[in-house]
Amino acid sequence: MELESLKPIPGARHRRKRLGSGPGSGTGKTCGKGHKGQMARKGGKHKVGFEGGQMRLVRRIPKRGFNNYTRKEIAPVNLTSLSMFPDGSEVTNALLRESGLVNGNWDGIKILGRGEIDRKLTVKAYAFSASARAKIEAAGGVCEVVDD
Repeated sequence: MELESLKPIPGARHRRKRLGSGPGSGTGKTCGKGHKGQMARKGGKHKVGFEGGQMRLVRRIPKRGFNNYTRKEIAPVNLTSLSMFPDGSEVTNALLRESGLVNGNWDGIKILGRGEIDRKLTVKAYAFSASARAKIEAAGGVCEVVDD
């Protein structure tokens, strides 16, 4: 394959719409803008969301509550899920993601105390529930709080 033989895929290139080129073209006279009105005029623009003077949708729908933009979204992981890791391993954020226990865009991982654990694990997470921390340490493991 040579550079001169490369072509764009079919449908990638569109012909420019030729406006005002006679009545047979379909875009003659008014050039596809219709008759009169703000949008037929030169420079006829309006704000995004403008509905011709009708109350805009964004102002019609109710606004309730408060959206905290500094809130951290935390992924929950139960102790029963940690039993898949071998004894003595170090469970980190990256390991939980690659094993498929945590998917998506989360700000941190919290280990919850549902289930039992019978392995000695070093668990590094954003947060631990009190029962999870007690069960991990009772099994001989270590809980480390990390910010990532």
